[in-house]
Amino acid sequence: MPRKPTLSPSKISTYLACPSKYRWTYVDERGRWYIRAKSYFSFGTTLHKVLQRFHDARDAGVQTVGQALAAYEESWIDAGFESPEAMAQAFAEGKEIVEQHVRREIERPPEARTIAVEKLLRADLGDFVLIGRIDRLDEYPDGTLEIVDYKSGREATSDEEVASDLAMCCYQLLVRERYPGRPVRATILALRSGTAGTASLTDEALSVFREDLVAIGREILSRDYENLAPVWKPLCTKCDFLPLCRRHPEFDEPEEPSS
Repeated sequence: MPRKPTLSPSKISTYLACPSKYRWTYVDERGRWYIRAKSYFSFGTTLHKVLQRFHDARDAGVQTVGQALAAYEESWIDAGFESPEAMAQAFAEGKEIVEQHVRREIERPPEARTIAVEKLLRADLGDFVLIGRIDRLDEYPDGTLEIVDYKSGREATSDEEVASDLAMCCYQLLVRERYPGRPVRATILALRSGTAGTASLTDEALSVFREDLVAIGREILSRDYENLAPVWKPLCTKCDFLPLCRRHPEFDEPEEPSS
């Protein structure tokens, strides 16, 4: 039997934002030649690597502020920055973020224990398998499981943002499938400020979300991408695949205003 296709929150979000971008990112191999390195990906990946090590109880090498900062320097990814000055500024910002996060975690009393970091979860949804990698999973004494998702670019977040976030809803579905009967909540942690937003799907809301997700997944997998006409959107101006979409005769790109 052939393996079922997999969909992730990133894939689904990309499709909902722009089916053409989904095509060039995940379906048509020609798109790979147009993908450029992004500084914010490099920055976020570096921070995630350090925090993964810090919160991993099996990693004895990153337990103090000094060790975390050393790990940060070792993990730094320099791809995608426009200039050495921009990279130096980002490096300094990231260093401060790591130091503040580790200090907060060391100083606050432990309420929960981390049971997983960078954990890949899977759930069979019929026509496809939903996959998602969660940054951190904490367990509280009462059995509650908390999904913690780091956002390196945000200064703040809110409970409302978490409740409407596609990825956080997907993660709750995945964790509930993996740990049936356990209370589950999701938290987005804005690393720049240390502020957090938290939300939890009710059983009814989770059931509706699952149905919607299955419907969207079927649409994604059955779409005729070969004959897909790209549609102009404001996000096109910064898209790697704009040159490919411009080749399509139906792509209605607005003209730049004359100076």
